[in-house]
Amino acid sequence: MAVVRNSSLISGGIIGKKPCLDLKNRVLGRPVFARGICFNGGKVKGKIGVGVRAAVQVNVEESEGLQRELKGLRGVLGFDVVSERELREKGFLGMRKTKLVCTIGPACCSLEDLEKLALGGMNVARLNMCHNGREWHRDVIQKIKRLNEEKGFCVSVMIDTEGSQIHVVDHGAPSSVKVEDGSIWLFTAEKFAGSRPFTVQANYEGFSEGIEVGDELVIDGGMAGFEVIEKIGSDLRCKCTDPGLFLPRAKLSFWRDGKLVERNYELPTLSAKDWADIEFGVSEGIDFIAMSFVNDSDSVKHLKNYLSSKSSKSIGVLAKIESLESLQKLRDIVEASDGIMVARGDLGVEIPLEQIPSVQEEIINVCRQLNKPVIVASQLLESMVEYPTPTRAEVADVSEAVRQYADALMLSGESAIGSYGQKALSVLRMTSSRIETWGREESQQTLLHQHQLGVSLSDRIAEQICNCAAEMANKLCVDAIFVYTKHGHMASLLSRNRPNPPIFAFTNDDNTRKVLNLQWGVTSLLVDLSDDMEANTSKTIDLIKRTGMLEQGDAVLVVSDVTPTLATPMAFQSIQVKTIA
Repeated sequence: MAVVRNSSLISGGIIGKKPCLDLKNRVLGRPVFARGICFNGGKVKGKIGVGVRAAVQVNVEESEGLQRELKGLRGVLGFDVVSERELREKGFLGMRKTKLVCTIGPACCSLEDLEKLALGGMNVARLNMCHNGREWHRDVIQKIKRLNEEKGFCVSVMIDTEGSQIHVVDHGAPSSVKVEDGSIWLFTAEKFAGSRPFTVQANYEGFSEGIEVGDELVIDGGMAGFEVIEKIGSDLRCKCTDPGLFLPRAKLSFWRDGKLVERNYELPTLSAKDWADIEFGVSEGIDFIAMSFVNDSDSVKHLKNYLSSKSSKSIGVLAKIESLESLQKLRDIVEASDGIMVARGDLGVEIPLEQIPSVQEEIINVCRQLNKPVIVASQLLESMVEYPTPTRAEVADVSEAVRQYADALMLSGESAIGSYGQKALSVLRMTSSRIETWGREESQQTLLHQHQLGVSLSDRIAEQICNCAAEMANKLCVDAIFVYTKHGHMASLLSRNRPNPPIFAFTNDDNTRKVLNLQWGVTSLLVDLSDDMEANTSKTIDLIKRTGMLEQGDAVLVVSDVTPTLATPMAFQSIQVKTIA
């Protein structure tokens, strides 16, 4: 580990930026925040007293052409407009760390709505392949690419496979349907166009095999409930016993004597339709694939091998944890995957509801130990499908996921079919920012159990450097962490430690930039990198200073993974702490 030390040491301390708190107004010993999160307009002041190499200051004079210059610099630095705006408004420590995923559906698929979601903080757009045709999905992907190219956003695209599930049904209506108590419904595998009164289609002909009269049919884990009162061939006539809401393409499960009726063990994880959807996604240049109903690591490895043979682009494979089998093989699945989605809706069908919170936390902890991003999904703000404000319990649920250091939070029906998708996204953004600030101010950081990942010496060195860098960044209260990475590995190792300062990952690979969109606390910037990491550091710091986002007294911790060259034959990884002179 090459920690850069300069012979001319600068003494002094660093005073961290503080949010605007009313310190006299405390509830249960904790400060109460004002309505908005604000920071003192100043930057981190003072100097670092140990081993600092001072950067050369560049003076930028105000001029009429400054805005034009800054626009050009944004292109050189690869800043997306949302991160840049957030940094200017809130400062380094005010930047949101938790990433946000939005499911795109009929309620938000226009170019205008997609732009509003991107401006609202959407990092990843999710396309559920259960719904709509491929032309619809292609149109959405092209719109997102257009926004990225023309408006300066950096939104990644994820497709979510349907999976070989036998319990998806459709009532034919474009939106939700109220299910009245005592109403009689026919569940059938017959295919027909449009909708029929009190009739729903199952997507699998054998959906009723093994089902008996008297069994309980549950919609979406409890949105509505029925009793099977008659079997007519492969069809089921059912009476509503628990009135509620019936969403399009809802999931159903069968229960008997308080136990789930299991019936789909022989089905493959990926259906023929899924493989066709995956081919489509590869051709459209998507960034992530979320696999539904993953029960073991073999299916994940199979898909990753297939993708490596089909695309030169690295496409992340995320496994959805939504079954008892996936929990039993959790560690193997996490190790094989590029990330995890905690699909609490389906998971809540297979395990007792009261176990969901602890299981969620365990999944997040395992993902963090193994350095894999994790998304908490399903029913975060379910009431906002129909109402403009969330319940207080939903906000508390979101807050808990942030407190557990989930990498990302996901909206499902709230954005896809709800009337208040942008408001729901705003709730996620504000809540996550507030909880992140609160946790930092109260020193509530959960220390990572140091599970060693690396096998080779170079991998272990990189891992230890990132562990130490995160600890240094917190103790020295630096403004930001700069990491130079070609494939994103060093950035992910830093993110794993959940440091207080934001992580700026400089990469020359656009694919790496999009993949890092799911990493907690990482803002990825697309820049031209050379083999001379010292030159890269000087260039990027100089460029950011010229935008006015770095000022005198700011401190930056720099982590680099250096490729050996003739100029630096022995340099591999390094940590530097630079202060702006």
